[in-house]
Amino acid sequence: MRKDAGLNGDLDRLPQLSWLLFLRAFDAMETNREVWDDDFRPAIIEKYRWRTWAGNPFLTGDDLLSFVNDELLPHLRGLKADRPGDPRNVLSALFKDIRNQMMSGYLLRDLLESLQKIDFTSSDDIHTMAFLYESILREVRDAAGDSGEFYTPRPVIRFMVEQTHLKLGESILDPACGTGGFLVEVLEELKKKSPKMSGQDQQQLWRDLRGVEKKPLPYLLCMMNLILHGVEAPTIVRDNALTRMLDEQGQKVDVVLTNPPFGGEEENSVAARFPTGVRTKETAWLFLHSVLTKLKPGGRCAIVLPNGVLFGEGAGTAIKEKLMKECDLHTIVRLPQGVFAPYTQIPANLLFFEKTGPTKETWFYQIDPPEGRKGYSKTKPMRYEEFADCAAWWGGPDRTDRVVTDHAWSVPIADIVAAGYNLDLTNPASADDLTHRPPGDLINDLLVTEREIFSILESLQKDLDGKV
Repeated sequence: MRKDAGLNGDLDRLPQLSWLLFLRAFDAMETNREVWDDDFRPAIIEKYRWRTWAGNPFLTGDDLLSFVNDELLPHLRGLKADRPGDPRNVLSALFKDIRNQMMSGYLLRDLLESLQKIDFTSSDDIHTMAFLYESILREVRDAAGDSGEFYTPRPVIRFMVEQTHLKLGESILDPACGTGGFLVEVLEELKKKSPKMSGQDQQQLWRDLRGVEKKPLPYLLCMMNLILHGVEAPTIVRDNALTRMLDEQGQKVDVVLTNPPFGGEEENSVAARFPTGVRTKETAWLFLHSVLTKLKPGGRCAIVLPNGVLFGEGAGTAIKEKLMKECDLHTIVRLPQGVFAPYTQIPANLLFFEKTGPTKETWFYQIDPPEGRKGYSKTKPMRYEEFADCAAWWGGPDRTDRVVTDHAWSVPIADIVAAGYNLDLTNPASADDLTHRPPGDLINDLLVTEREIFSILESLQKDLDGKV
């Protein structure tokens, strides 16, 4: 693929590899279904099945390019079925925006021959391919970050999944699933908890894992990521999650795990569909409000949110009030600055809440960088071990025996209400004597504060311009 003139870097190569791998894996699954499903009907007609065209070594060069560009991809985009969940609808959604970017039909034939060698009935082959795919995926996440998109670090995902204390049989949604990091971690966590899972339980788990992704590239990567981790038919929808959750208010879930986009601006038509008091263009606030309506009674959520949401006013205050009146916002984990570096320096927080009644108190836990570390970078990211003390303090599913420490403190709901639902609260154990802090740290904190203020002013200006 590196030799092909049409592919420039991993941001081109991985999507190309992904859709080809998807067709290879899909054909393997169809082969299995032919064996055990008496009512089997292929989703793709024989001419366009992988085994027919990719397995034909004589179809190469310009003839192969013409077939792929002019016949195969248009056919896949045009598939449709009336039955919900039909694989033809999945295929047409997946290939809606897919284009073949390889310019050499001979190099494409070489790639097809390599993919033909993967045995999708061999767990070793699939494990190796999943490992390779995830390593490439990390590179693409890094490259995407340079263009304004960034992804949740794996240690953060793992901690959030573990502290949500998942159980088999629960419906679990990531409404901003990106490349599927949360869903893959959920899959691995539940497999670890139930190593002797029956085939029926496994099928149910696949159906219970749900995701929504708006953009075509992350959607494709998510589908392939889940398939390589053993999910035969991922329940991933390509759509705007905000409008979809509004349209599906009767279809609630047990758990939401997500890192919604923040700092972005939603379309006027989407914001206008929300209740008057909570209308805003800030995507993070809209996602938080949507999650509240999506959870079942007793449901749980772990969500990544920036500092701006914690202290935001206007619609933000109304949404936080709704959150704390309807749910128990039991824990806010304050992450060190720079966890998402180098893509953004905006401080982030992990909010954990349950739809079990109003909040009585909220515990805060401040995670500081390791001794001697001032920040994080692409080559020196946050490590999972940095969550160990917080995990030990957590107190299990029932959060029992929590105590105040140098890193943990509790705030009663009355104090939060009196402060106008401002949740941007600092650790009372932190030293207030600025004279003993290094000048560089003070300057850095001032710069971060100025950037936050500037971001809020820009957001207010956009809201004012939208009302004119």
